[in-house]
Amino acid sequence: MINVERKNSFQLRLTRRLKEETSHTLDVYLFVPGELGLSTQLVSEDAFFHSALHVSRTYHSDQYHLPLVHSRLASRNRLGSESYRLSLSLYAYQYVIALEQAVQTVLSDTRSLRLDKKEPPTESEYEDRQALLDKVDEVNELSEGILKRLRRNEPSDETLYKYFANIDNYLSWFTEQQRLALVAHLPRGGVFNPVRAKLIELCEVENAHRRERQYNAERVMADPTRMSNKMRLLRRLIEYPITLKQESLELGQGEQRVVKGLATAVVMVFVMMGILRLRDVVGDVTALFVLAMALLYAMREVFKDDLRNTLWRLLRKGRPKWRRQYKDATRDVMVGRQLEWFNYKRFKSLDEEIKNLRHRSVTQREEQVLHYRSRSRMSPTRFLSGYEHTRETLTLDISLLTRLMSKGKHHIYRLKEGQAVRESVERRHLFNLVIRETGSEDTPHLARWKVVVSRSGIVDVERVDEKIAPGNEKRP
Repeated sequence: MINVERKNSFQLRLTRRLKEETSHTLDVYLFVPGELGLSTQLVSEDAFFHSALHVSRTYHSDQYHLPLVHSRLASRNRLGSESYRLSLSLYAYQYVIALEQAVQTVLSDTRSLRLDKKEPPTESEYEDRQALLDKVDEVNELSEGILKRLRRNEPSDETLYKYFANIDNYLSWFTEQQRLALVAHLPRGGVFNPVRAKLIELCEVENAHRRERQYNAERVMADPTRMSNKMRLLRRLIEYPITLKQESLELGQGEQRVVKGLATAVVMVFVMMGILRLRDVVGDVTALFVLAMALLYAMREVFKDDLRNTLWRLLRKGRPKWRRQYKDATRDVMVGRQLEWFNYKRFKSLDEEIKNLRHRSVTQREEQVLHYRSRSRMSPTRFLSGYEHTRETLTLDISLLTRLMSKGKHHIYRLKEGQAVRESVERRHLFNLVIRETGSEDTPHLARWKVVVSRSGIVDVERVDEKIAPGNEKRP
């Protein structure tokens, strides 16, 4: 199952959970409006791939308490310190991801909730408010329970305690931040006052917990910038042992040298034949002979590059451009490989199922399609004991595309209280994102999202269409 969300102003985050018993194929199509004028002359395929696409994989467990069980065994000297660090990091990471998604869901529901103080809420609006309150209570209960289970088994060994302290410090701060986000965005007054008061109370409890443990110096807590930087570092320390190391290799480098040599050899054959024929016709070395030689060598330089590029395109057409190897971060053992493709396409070259899902109209006939494809096969027998899943995160940075958008704003007029009012509006563009995946534990499927983008960043991401992909679909 694919989940797409806005990571920040210019980045989309695509996540999926993979069951590593089969091969996996992922196709991502980004439909860019033709009015932006995107082409390989402005942004090359290799430049976009290396600067805008970032892939990472982490261990994932369906048995959410398994990492905590491993950490308890380690704290009782039944597992090593590395196993303790890994298990506790995985427990913390999955909690952070789950809490972040839960809070984002609540905030999304909050934005869609209509609050009109002049009119009493309807029955359906009252039910929506009550459902929102129930979600907030559920988030609070689950986060409290998870943190209590973590702190119930504090290790006595100093070597293990430093890992525990770092993770407990970050989880306490992160939980407080997520609760404060709810406090800031929940409606004020009415039935929401009690839940807001409870959230503030829980935040004060977490703050007191960190002060009691002396996790952070006073000068750090007094400076929001230093506090944020420290917590970002702790987040990286948590993610490091559970994130698979990557080694990327560009494919076809040897073939490129062969093609270059072959193109040069073929062109030189014709040049030498031309020189011999020219010698027979002209005879001795004269000004005309020198001029003809210069013309032959000029033609060689022109046709050599064209021939080399043509041969290279024919040889590499449809073949992967990069290979990525995944290794366990702690044992340095290779656990899987992944092949990757990236190229620009036109709409007419796409599969019929992609065309149908896009719902193409006349107004988008000049769209440029960015196609990323990956095919991976992992080796679950080489995974750490107890883990059979990974979580893949694909980050798509569209800042290169926003630079192609025109600057400035334009104005529109509208009536307001009987007066004509001029308002400044920002120009926005609609991107379509179509994703097809096979090989995950869910049924293969296609899905489409609408991404509204302005020059200042991503405005909105909305899932609009989804269907089951046929099992024998034709691959590009």
